Amino acid sequence: MGMVSRFTTIVKAKANKALDRAEDPRETLDYSYEKQLELVQKVRRGVAEVATSKKRLELQAAKLEQSVEKLDGQARAALQAGREDLARVALERKKGAQVQLQDLDAQREQLQAEQDKLVLAEQKLTAKVEAFRTRKETIKAQYTAAEAQTKIGEAFSGISEDMADVGAENKVQTMQARAGAIDELLESGALDDLSGTRGDDIDRELAQLSATSGVDSELARMKAELGSGSAPAAEQIEGGDKAP
Repeated sequence: MGMVSRFTTIVKAKANKALDRAEDPRETLDYSYEKQLELVQKVRRGVAEVATSKKRLELQAAKLEQSVEKLDGQARAALQAGREDLARVALERKKGAQVQLQDLDAQREQLQAEQDKLVLAEQKLTAKVEAFRTRKETIKAQYTAAEAQTKIGEAFSGISEDMADVGAENKVQTMQARAGAIDELLESGALDDLSGTRGDDIDRELAQLSATSGVDSELARMKAELGSGSAPAAEQIEGGDKAP
C-alpha cells in the first residue's frame, strides 16, 4: 500500500471516529419527542389545576347560596317576631353574601374560559405531537436505511482498495520474474552484462584463448587417431564435398 493509500485510510479512520462521536439524529428526534410529551403533560396539569380551582369556587358559591337562603329566612322570622332591627341585620348580611356570590360566579366563568382554552390547546398539541411521532419514526427509518447504505458503500470501497493491493502485488511478482529471467540470460551469455560486473576485456581474452587452445588440442588428437588410415577418410571427405 502506497503512502497516498495509507494516508487515505488514516483519514477515513479518523472521520469514522468523528462520526461515531457526532450526535445521532435518531436520539435527537427521540429527545425532542420526549420534550413535547412533557409539554403536553404540563398543559394537562394546567387544565387539572384550573378545573380544581373552579370546583373550589363552585363549592364556595354553594355555601353562599345556602347562607343567602338562611339569612332570608332569619329576616322573615325577625319581622314576624316584631324585631325589625334583627331583620335589617339579617338582610344586610344576605346582601353581602349575594355580592360575594356574584364575584365567585365571575371568577368561575373566567376559570371556565381558561379551562376551555387549555383543553383546546391540549387537544391541538396532542395532535401535533402524535403527527411528530409518526414523522419521527419515518425519519429514523430513513436514516437507518441511509446509514446501512453508507456502510455497504464503505465495504465496497474497502473491497476495491483490497483489489488494488492485489494488482500491485501482481505487478511486483511480474517484476521479480523479469529480473530473474534477465539474470538467467546474463549467466548464460545470451545477454551482455552492461554493468561490467560479469567480466571485462581481460576475461574475454582469456576465454577466447582457452577456446583456441581447446580447438588446437582437439585437432591434434584427431590427427593422431587418423595417422595410419587418413587416406581413405580423406577420400571420403573429398567425395562427400563433390556434387553428385
